[in-house]
Amino acid sequence: MAMITNARFRVESVRMLPMRCMSTFSPVKKVGVVGLGLMGHGIAQTAAEKGYDVVAIETEQRFLDAGMARIEKSIEKLTVRSVSKGKMTYEQAATSVASTMGRIKPVLDIKALNECDLIVEAVIEDIQLKETLYAAIGKAVSNTCVIASNTSSLSVSKMAEFCGRPKQMCGLHFFNPVQLMQLVEVIKTDQTDPVIFDSAFAFAKALGKTPIECIDTPGFVVNRLLVPYMMSAIELHERGVASVADVDTAMRLGAGHPMGPIQLTDYIGLDTALNIISGWERDYPDDGWTVPTSLREKVADGKLGRKSGEGYYKWDGDKLAA
Repeated sequence: MAMITNARFRVESVRMLPMRCMSTFSPVKKVGVVGLGLMGHGIAQTAAEKGYDVVAIETEQRFLDAGMARIEKSIEKLTVRSVSKGKMTYEQAATSVASTMGRIKPVLDIKALNECDLIVEAVIEDIQLKETLYAAIGKAVSNTCVIASNTSSLSVSKMAEFCGRPKQMCGLHFFNPVQLMQLVEVIKTDQTDPVIFDSAFAFAKALGKTPIECIDTPGFVVNRLLVPYMMSAIELHERGVASVADVDTAMRLGAGHPMGPIQLTDYIGLDTALNIISGWERDYPDDGWTVPTSLREKVADGKLGRKSGEGYYKWDGDKLAA
């Protein structure tokens, strides 16, 4: 059996998660989504498709318009696919698009969050931006609102500190594309109220997702395993152990992975990967995180992987260039 090891991975003291006992909570009816970018638009769309009323918030009208257009395009794409498979008629598809879009209320005023039973923050992974944002969120929401961050790498506890409502704070980490990916990591801090956590967990299930429970630790489950794996692959290449292509081929054919680790880093975005690993290096110095030299250099040169057309590979849209 192939095994992945990482000498930099510090084994933390084992904390057993207690069996979750569902507490009494009010069902979520209205959802707020802060940020309509790559992740936020997918969260808003998925919630609206499941019948939730959604308050979609952005900072500027142009971002709001772009986010709503992105949602409509995504819904239309999925409904056209359903029509082509005979799952619905064109009339049903048109009705589905209209009804889903009708459940999303685009606004610029963060005070509109006071109507929401649960909110998901999905802005870029900038801790200074989040500090300002969460101060505003803390003032806007009700005392029973579930406050969730879609962060993939930052401390949920730190954001709970920023908003001044630590008992109401948890993490709801969706995966891209939200519309299709089944997993949601539901993160609890040491201060998360069980009622809040259970409400967030139930919401993820109601979206048709498969939620898992984890504590607030760097990278949670998926990224805590995935990011060190990707960084180790790049470092293998840097040390001259194997070429980029051969590292990826080894993991595709030797471990059965659908995509090699360096190609995956390119696909996700080298800037995204750098932001995560450099943040861990800064915030958790005792854990021994290091940033591969070539990763820093490529990001500095604007070679961000798939999104820029070149990283460790050259890309043609979403596929590797021939």
